[in-house]
Amino acid sequence: MKNKWFLAIAGVLTLGLAPFFPEPHFFGKVKWILGGADGMVATDWFDFLMHGAPWFYLMYLIVIYALNKLKSSSEEKTLQKK
Repeated sequence: MKNKWFLAIAGVLTLGLAPFFPEPHFFGKVKWILGGADGMVATDWFDFLMHGAPWFYLMYLIVIYALNKLKSSSEEKTLQKK
């Protein structure tokens, strides 16, 4: 499990934030999309997906981790009631 977290965090810190200056590329694309995505072409969407892949993977791991924690805590409560 640690390798998955390392991969996700390393991906976010490198590809997910590149280029670092003047602002991370992914955040610029998100702003563009939230602004209506006017003028975005297929290469811009592909670029968004490539720079966003580590972020999406990290979010996926966080959701899975949270769901497993909720499941295990509800199972513990069930066992305590018995």
